[in-house]
Amino acid sequence: MNTPEWLKPGIYGALIGAVFVGVVGFSWGGWVTGGTANDRAMAMSRDDVVASMVPVCLDMARSDPARAEKLETIRAASTYQRRDAVMAAGWATVPGADAPDRDIAQACLAALEL
Repeated sequence: MNTPEWLKPGIYGALIGAVFVGVVGFSWGGWVTGGTANDRAMAMSRDDVVASMVPVCLDMARSDPARAEKLETIRAASTYQRRDAVMAAGWATVPGADAPDRDIAQACLAALEL
């Protein structure tokens, strides 16, 4: 099959244009692959769950009869051990869960404003 001579520059131009659009789209256009979109969606949903559980943690802290002692323990802990102290207090354990959640404990600690 003989192709016209004028077709070759058009094909090259289309290929170069497609590569250019792909590079610009993925680097500056905000395009992402399906896997990246899924990872971002999972992270966003996890953040939303943690944010929705902070009021539960604060309510458990408010209604705890040993609140004063536990708050004193949390305040006495070093900065990087306070999250573990909140977890040990039991305030970061979601109702129905067996173990405390580290992310909820961190968010609850920030909301307690120690």
